[in-house]
Amino acid sequence: MEHHFTGPRYTVGIEEELMILDADSLDLASAIDAILGDGPASEQIKPELLESVLEIATSPCASVAEAGAELAGLRAEASARARRAGLAIGASGTHPFARWEDQRVVSDDRYRGLIRSLGFVARQELVFGMHVHIGMADPEETIAVANNLRPHVPLLIALGANSPLWRGEPTGLASSRVPIFRAFPRVGLPPRFDGWADFERRVEMLAEADVIGDYTYLWYDVRPHPRLGTIEIRAMDSQTRVEHTLALAALVQSLVKLLTEEFQAGGEILDPPWELLDENRWLAARHGLEADLLDPLTGRRRGVRELTEELLERLGPHAAELGCTAQLEGVRDLLRAGNGALRQQMVFEANHDLRELMGEIVARTAPADGR
Repeated sequence: MEHHFTGPRYTVGIEEELMILDADSLDLASAIDAILGDGPASEQIKPELLESVLEIATSPCASVAEAGAELAGLRAEASARARRAGLAIGASGTHPFARWEDQRVVSDDRYRGLIRSLGFVARQELVFGMHVHIGMADPEETIAVANNLRPHVPLLIALGANSPLWRGEPTGLASSRVPIFRAFPRVGLPPRFDGWADFERRVEMLAEADVIGDYTYLWYDVRPHPRLGTIEIRAMDSQTRVEHTLALAALVQSLVKLLTEEFQAGGEILDPPWELLDENRWLAARHGLEADLLDPLTGRRRGVRELTEELLERLGPHAAELGCTAQLEGVRDLLRAGNGALRQQMVFEANHDLRELMGEIVARTAPADGR
C-alpha cells in the first residue's frame, strides 16, 4: 500500500461537519448546492452524505493557531454563503430536533453506494463529528502511536461531547452521536495492529473480499491515513465554539507528540483489555465530563476531570514546543465552564425551547463579531 508518512511531523488539519439550516425555522435544509460553488475556499467546503450537511477542512497547518485562523475563516465563508441563500449554519454533534427520515442523500456514487450497502444504518446517520489529522513521518511509528492513542479515546469523547438531544428529546447522554454512529460497521475503537505490514494485510484482506473499497471505509475513532500521511482522530462531536475545536486539536497534537517520542525512546506498546476500553467509551458518551472511567493500568474508577488535569500536566512541555499552549488552555475552560453538552442542557432546561437552543448554537457557530 502506498503511503506518505514522510513528514513533516505534527502538522495539523481539522475537518468539521456542519448543519445547513433554514434561517427562519432552524430546521435542517437539504440545500448543499446553495453552499457549494466557485470562489474562495471552494475546495475546502464540501458535501457529505446528506444534502443538509457540509464539511469544512483546513489545509495541513504548521500550528494549531494557523489551523484556527483558517477554520474561523471557513466557518465565516460558509455562513456568508448560507445567509445569501436564506440559510444558516450550526455546529453540534446532533441537530436537537431534526428527523433523519426528512433528509435527502447527495447525488454522489460513493454516498449512494453506502445507502445501497448499509440501508437504514446509513440513512439514520444524522450526526456531525470533527476530525483532527496530525502529520507523521514513518509508517511503523504511525501504527505504534495509533495503538497507544486508543486508551485516550474515551477522554476525548467525554471532553468533546456535544449532542445531548436527538429527535426533539433529551437522550440522557452527553454524546448521543457516539451510539448512533456505532450502528455503522468498522467503527469505534480500532484493533491493535502489529505494525505497518499487519495494517496493510488486514486492509487488503477486506478489500480483496470486496467488503470495502479501501482503508477510508474503516471509520474507526483512530485510523492511519496513508494517502495524507497522517493519523486521523475521529472520536469527537462537532464543537459549537471554534475555540473548543482548537482546544481539542491542541490536546490531540500534543498527545501525538508525547506518544511519538515515547515510541522513539523504546516505550511499551499498550494493549489494555478491549472490554475495558469499550466500557470507557460508553461511560464517556453517557456521562461526559462527569464520567468515572476505568484506569487501564489499575482497573479503578477515576473521574474525567482528574484524568484530564493529569494529562494536561504531562502535555504542557510538548504544547510549549508546538506553540499551542494557549489553545490547550481551552481544555481547562471545558472543565470549568462545561463542554458543549452541558451548555446545551443549560439552555434547554431554562425554557424547554428547542428552537431557542438551536438559535444559541447558530449564534455561537459563526458569530458576527468573531467571538
